Amino acid sequence: MSKTSSVYRNLKRVKMVAKYANVRSKLKAIANDKNAPEEDRFQATLKLAELPRNSSKVRVRNRCRITGRSRSVSRKFGVSRVELRQMASFGEIPGLVKSSW
Repeated sequence: MSKTSSVYRNLKRVKMVAKYANVRSKLKAIANDKNAPEEDRFQATLKLAELPRNSSKVRVRNRCRITGRSRSVSRKFGVSRVELRQMASFGEIPGLVKSSW
């Protein structure tokens, strides 16, 4: 089990990403548009830099939904390898069987 502060910090980032997603995408579109005037592109870049750092999608960490573990999290199931193995052993994930030979 990870520290609860780490889990809540990550949840705060997720909320901030959702809040600023629209503004960030518009500014990035202007900044990356090669046909736009150089001054507009520069202003868009400056406004992007003024946004909170945690509003960037890259800052969000994938975490296990059960334990909050940050490493080795399966994207498909949203749980860590430890929990995935345990759930597969108990047959809690439909269609997934832990192999043994």
